[in-house]
Amino acid sequence: MAIKFQYNKTSLQQLEKNLKMRKRTLPIIKSKETALRLEVKKCKEEAEALEQKLQSQIGGYESMYALWGEFDTSLVSLKDVQMDVKKIAGVRVPVLHNIELETKKFGLFSAPKWYFDGINLLQGLAKTAVEREFVLAKLSLLDHARKKTTQKVNLFEKVQIPGFQEAVRKIKRFMEDEENLSKSSQKILKSLQEARARKEAELAAGDSDEGKEEAV
Repeated sequence: MAIKFQYNKTSLQQLEKNLKMRKRTLPIIKSKETALRLEVKKCKEEAEALEQKLQSQIGGYESMYALWGEFDTSLVSLKDVQMDVKKIAGVRVPVLHNIELETKKFGLFSAPKWYFDGINLLQGLAKTAVEREFVLAKLSLLDHARKKTTQKVNLFEKVQIPGFQEAVRKIKRFMEDEENLSKSSQKILKSLQEARARKEAELAAGDSDEGKEEAV
């Protein structure tokens, strides 16, 4: 990223202002990036734990596979999911409050005894699946924010701050060279003026001596 600037005091002041702002902001962004990394790590661990739990429950489902042909899967359905939104490290993410399942009535005496186990198993599967989806959605949002924050840290740390510093150095060097050149020019001009003044004084003194000789 090329920093645009002009070799003057106004441009120097603007660059120094931008540089100061980025140096002040960088630690804040780094702190946010660290917080997001920790949250992403925690979220990944939570998602992995739910995945293992889900696979374990599916294993229980498969162990009863021969019986599921007799089971009415419409007995269990998802009625409502209560959720909220909160900020984690400055990122708005969904938070699961409650999962409400609905179980239809069935004949307690006519249905097989294992129906209760089947209902409990389906309820567990449904809840774990919904929890996992929420965690994965939260993970996606947090990881996206973490990547953007990392990009901003790299932009400030590796591109903009060094770029502004180099531009400030160039302007200061140019202004110093210009000032030194101006001082040198003033010295040369002063020397020339002094030399001219001496020459004029010598000429004036010579004319005065000639006048005196003529008078004698």
